[in-house]
Amino acid sequence: MNDMNGYDIEDLHPGMTATFSKTITEADIVLFAGVSGDNNAIHVNEEFAATTAFGGRIAHGFLTASVISAAVANRLPGPGTVYLGQSMKFRAPVRPGDTVHATVTVQAVDAAKARATLTTVCTVQGKVVIEGEAQVMTTSKARREAAGA
Repeated sequence: MNDMNGYDIEDLHPGMTATFSKTITEADIVLFAGVSGDNNAIHVNEEFAATTAFGGRIAHGFLTASVISAAVANRLPGPGTVYLGQSMKFRAPVRPGDTVHATVTVQAVDAAKARATLTTVCTVQGKVVIEGEAQVMTTSKARREAAGA
């Protein structure tokens, strides 16, 4: 990892892992509803949400998934990484006040294309709430050197 970028593709290897954690607050849910336009009552109306199978309000799935994006952008591979794709399965609800731990693990590296495949898992109190896989493009020492940087 260097000052301007995260890990270059040449530094990545299968098995590398990093975690980013965030507590999902009431403000996060309200702001996400406003920014995304997703005002589903399951997220913003406690009275309605209490009548559902969840028995109360839950965070937006994509708000929870954004913690994965933070892990990719801030930890592994880190700054300079560009998302190419993400698959996800939502396994359990996240509630206001829950702390989400997003762990990314390098699964495969394609040095020629400066791309990596990451396993992505979010947990709350040890329980998996999201699992999936991301494809990312990373920075490359070889490309910087070829460009004369």
